[in-house]
Amino acid sequence: MRVTVKAHARLHFGFIDPDGSSGRQFGSVGLAIDHPAISLEATPADHLSVVGQERGRVLALARRFLSHYKLPQGVHIAVKTMIPAHVGLGSGTQLALSVASALARVFGIQADVRELAAVMGRGRRSGIGIAAFERGGFIVDAGRRVTISDSVSGADAIPPTIVRYPFPRGWTFAVAIPYADRGLAGSAEIEAFQRLGGGHGNGVAGRISRILLTQMLPSIKERDPAVFGRSLTDIQRIIGNWFRPVQGGTFAASQGAALARAMTRAGALGVGQSSWGPTIYGLAKDQQTAASIMEQLGRIVPDKISADLFLAKPFNRGADVRT
Repeated sequence: MRVTVKAHARLHFGFIDPDGSSGRQFGSVGLAIDHPAISLEATPADHLSVVGQERGRVLALARRFLSHYKLPQGVHIAVKTMIPAHVGLGSGTQLALSVASALARVFGIQADVRELAAVMGRGRRSGIGIAAFERGGFIVDAGRRVTISDSVSGADAIPPTIVRYPFPRGWTFAVAIPYADRGLAGSAEIEAFQRLGGGHGNGVAGRISRILLTQMLPSIKERDPAVFGRSLTDIQRIIGNWFRPVQGGTFAASQGAALARAMTRAGALGVGQSSWGPTIYGLAKDQQTAASIMEQLGRIVPDKISADLFLAKPFNRGADVRT
């Protein structure tokens, strides 16, 4: 048996209530995109082995899964392509779920995506990556209750998806990953949230919720990229200001701020930073306009900023798991 998995990156558009003042903390908005993606394959073997990128991470993930289900350490995993790690594109969740889904198929484990996410320790703050793996598209999750009873655990503790829309296929993002410090993850991310603390939202949840409900969500239904872009920029400005004490500004890197300004000047309808960055994205109404934005960025990047540039379109399906 050979199991193949392909899972796509996501753009994170921001948290709704980062400090939990509404009674639910975090709550996320995001979108699955067609590029980059993780692809891997798993086959039964005499012992556990991994080849390809991120070998150490994949070994650790496989051991976690096999230990949880008390399975023999007999599988070979080959990683073919990888989402860049710690740049804000959600590689951690996609890799964990890709490994878990492949091994579940190899060993005949019947578990849905949310159970696998709980087993692999994903979804503590954002549920966007999990929902992107499940179904793709534009996603809003409800965050987690600030006070959770002891009876809520495992998959039930993962932020529930409250909105999932197919995203207009023509809308295209110009994406730039500057060669800057990688985004926060793991213990550094936990420490950052502890430094920010709670009770300092200054109405953040209310302001973002209003933009989300009255502008962003209707704009998808009405196929209005200009309104969506303005609402995206507004949400990003609010949430970026909230994170300013730990990331040094609205954007995590000065290169990111410069790229966002350049995208706006080039005609992007909305700009933002994905998660902790340093990835920056700009929305265009179609691929031709996005290509023009990318061309203009290409003129400044070699001279002033070092960055990887690419176009990304929405991906309205979940991960592909095949035997």
